[in-house]
Amino acid sequence: MSKFDSLNNPVWNALNTIQRPLALTFGLAARYPHNVSPLAGLQKCTAAAFADLAQLVSWGESIALFTTTPPEVPSGWTVERSRWIEQMVCEKPLATELCDLLELQEEDVPDMLALTAATKPGPFLEATIRMGRYRGIRSHAGTLLAMAGERVRLGNFTEISAVCTTPEARGRGYGSALVTAVASRSFADGMTPFLHVKTENGAKQLYEKLGFRVRCSIRLTVLTRAN
Repeated sequence: MSKFDSLNNPVWNALNTIQRPLALTFGLAARYPHNVSPLAGLQKCTAAAFADLAQLVSWGESIALFTTTPPEVPSGWTVERSRWIEQMVCEKPLATELCDLLELQEEDVPDMLALTAATKPGPFLEATIRMGRYRGIRSHAGTLLAMAGERVRLGNFTEISAVCTTPEARGRGYGSALVTAVASRSFADGMTPFLHVKTENGAKQLYEKLGFRVRCSIRLTVLTRAN
């Protein structure tokens, strides 16, 4: 067994440990509330687990799974998309980068939603901020230029997510500073930071430069309940 084994099924394990207060559960399935995240987890990808998941998902609603192998999806679900992404971990604290970072709060959510809608780092909803702590950078005029924060948290691991910067502010090192800050906070809490990134995403090179390494490939499957 590896100390990283819980990351093979991160959402299920998160919703049964640290993030249990956010969990909606039914038997072998668990998910976040619909306004927090579309992520869901199954104890194992069995027909029984998918049947339990159907009790948590409305008709026409989409959810997303992280698995180590492509799941066998039973009837009653439509696969919207399915692809491999990289799961990366960082095991050594990062060098601190000096930058004026803000602690983002509930009142910042409208700006966070606008930033993520423009940059599309992945799903960010009106209550996603409940998943963890977020930091950001604003311009002198008050515009939110960049942000990053915590999403899936389980055992000794914290996922870094929603890393994004407006096009006009790119090239200033904001992404590096934010990822470093969020990762450093994880280490201070006794946690190991991890993240998910598309293989072709240029950000992967930034994460490698900061000290992250690819642990494994994870299958991202987006499903819609069809009946």
